[in-house]
Amino acid sequence: MKLGFVGTGAITEAVITGLMKSRSDIETIVVSPRGQDVAARLAEMFPSVRVGRDNQDVVESADIVFLAVRPQIAEEVVKELKFREHQQVVSFIAAVPIESLSSWIGVPVTITRTIPLPFVAELRGATAIYPPNDRIADLFSSLGTAVQAEDLKQYDLFGAASALMATYFGLLETSARWLEAEGMPYDQASIYLKGLFGGLSHVTDASNEQSFETMASEFSTKGGLNEQVFTEFKENGGTKALTLALDSVLKRIEQK
Repeated sequence: MKLGFVGTGAITEAVITGLMKSRSDIETIVVSPRGQDVAARLAEMFPSVRVGRDNQDVVESADIVFLAVRPQIAEEVVKELKFREHQQVVSFIAAVPIESLSSWIGVPVTITRTIPLPFVAELRGATAIYPPNDRIADLFSSLGTAVQAEDLKQYDLFGAASALMATYFGLLETSARWLEAEGMPYDQASIYLKGLFGGLSHVTDASNEQSFETMASEFSTKGGLNEQVFTEFKENGGTKALTLALDSVLKRIEQK
């Protein structure tokens, strides 16, 4: 298998790092020279990775081409490239539909959109894929979990859900600063919260057949402290604010 990455940023680095840990059937990976630091680091770490002469060299050297450039420059970059007919193209580009990519490419290729997240470097997390493509799903299954969206609406919903990451860390930061304000050193608060939420993440992975509501109930004694915090969180608009934010993000995604 020969892979090529047009765009060499953080997500490209995470995907390649994960693939190098999990796959033995990759012959070569060619990365674009833009993003010099990441490209050079990957080539130094992994013998099968080389830095291409330019983006066209990446396309010509690969069976599967990954597009990992910023949406603002995507059209300019993609239109300059010459793809082979029926080549596999995987897009990491947020909010750029397949129809646009197809018109920029100009020859019949197979295009798959994906949402890889940084955790794939550690073979964790889930990658959304649309439209369903078993070959691409097999590749991303090596990096954690591959979830194939049944339609564009479902894919956009996965995209909205992926926007929860900053809120997760914001919740931890708010909690750590509250503990600090109550007299606990921030470093100690951080260590405790990382352990607490890391443990909850493990429980979530081990209990994937349960609803989150069921898990919340299992970790809440009737009339206890956990129940109190979540009840007050809801009553003070926490869940409403979260729902409104997700509605807003989905609307933004669907308008692209």
